[in-house]
Amino acid sequence: MTVGSLAFTEPATTQHYLPEQHSVTDTTTPPQHRAREAAMPFIMLTVLIDMISIGLIVPVLPALVGQFTGTHADQAFWYGAVAFAFGLANFFGSPILGALSDNHGRRPVLLLGFCGLALNFFATAFATALWMLIVVRLVGGAMQSNAAVCNAYVADITPPEQRAKRFGMIGAMFGVGFIIGPVMGGLLGAVDLRLPFIVAGSLALVNLAYGYFVLPESLPVDRRRAFSWKSANPLTSLQALSRLKTVGPLVAVIACNGLAQFMLFTIWVLYTTFKFGWGPLENGQSLAAVGIMSVLVQGVLLGPLLKRFSPQRLAVIGLVSSTAAYLLWGAASQGWMMYAVIFANIFGATVNASIQSIISSAVDSHSQGQTLGAVSSLNSLMAVVAPIIAAPLLGAVSHLPKGDWRIGTPFYFCAALQLIALVLAFLHFRRQRHARTESQPAENRQETEEAM
Repeated sequence: MTVGSLAFTEPATTQHYLPEQHSVTDTTTPPQHRAREAAMPFIMLTVLIDMISIGLIVPVLPALVGQFTGTHADQAFWYGAVAFAFGLANFFGSPILGALSDNHGRRPVLLLGFCGLALNFFATAFATALWMLIVVRLVGGAMQSNAAVCNAYVADITPPEQRAKRFGMIGAMFGVGFIIGPVMGGLLGAVDLRLPFIVAGSLALVNLAYGYFVLPESLPVDRRRAFSWKSANPLTSLQALSRLKTVGPLVAVIACNGLAQFMLFTIWVLYTTFKFGWGPLENGQSLAAVGIMSVLVQGVLLGPLLKRFSPQRLAVIGLVSSTAAYLLWGAASQGWMMYAVIFANIFGATVNASIQSIISSAVDSHSQGQTLGAVSSLNSLMAVVAPIIAAPLLGAVSHLPKGDWRIGTPFYFCAALQLIALVLAFLHFRRQRHARTESQPAENRQETEEAM
């Protein structure tokens, strides 16, 4: 289980391609801050605050939905509907916001995302019916694509050879947020289920103020590109992603891996509630454990691992680890086993950073926002599909007694998806290795094979 996609999981000419307009002026940045150079610490703090606010609601949203339902099966169904609403809106919104960030800069799009989160959290806190929760999630999903835009921000300020490490640093901030957020959410939710949403909305407003007054723009005016509705279409952006030279087949790997992760995110809290009787506090602690592992792996171990393994090899090892982890989570008969698998799945936390680095390095600096927006859009599509599959699977076994291995059916499905991703990635990287070695002199082939 990784954190970076939760969720969850976010450009170069002076011409703006508008009639008789040859430059773009950044009107969203206060004059006193326009000269500040964009750097990793700025965006890392943005991601940290963002993920704390999101992490706050994860342990309590299923329980809040449960206040409007009568049975476990109904709770699983309607929680799936709420998750579906957000994913559907985000699927259409992410590529548009990514393309807008290529045109207007990363900073204004991030500010819009923080507004969307604040609106989402406050409206959820005061919702009195299920339809209100669904409408709120639709609006919130359409207004924010923070993960894709933050990743584009990192790509703007990072040379290709360092992107895997820096994407790992961003993943570590996701992890820190998931250490702090769920624990706070569990504690606050034990007092009042709606209190975490109020605190989360307040943190989103803090991020909005930080973004406006402190966060510098990462994308210079001369590296921006014109906005196009055609390119911002989610289906068009997915087609463009699949046509990327040398990485097109990885789209299927991203899809399978993302679907498994979003299924896990959809049912984790409900699964542990049904199988072990956990409440918001216990679920908050388990999600904090996930965050600790994410920080440890992506913030500390990823750099040394990338010195030992290529991103391709690390992705394959991570998919092997994730496949085993999903099987073991599904088969767990006691709560402590969930923690054992979380801490054993070290390589599973490297998959997203590795594949994202491979894709980011395959596109030019003009298209980072659109490309990573397309990746986010693909993940959002998986977030749309995940509740449709995960909620009915969990609902079908929700009547079984606590501890029954069959309650893990959604996890077994996730393991199958990870196995498919593993096979596809392995075959793709092997074809790449063969193509490279055949095009090189014989004396260089062994070195290339070892590097892959």
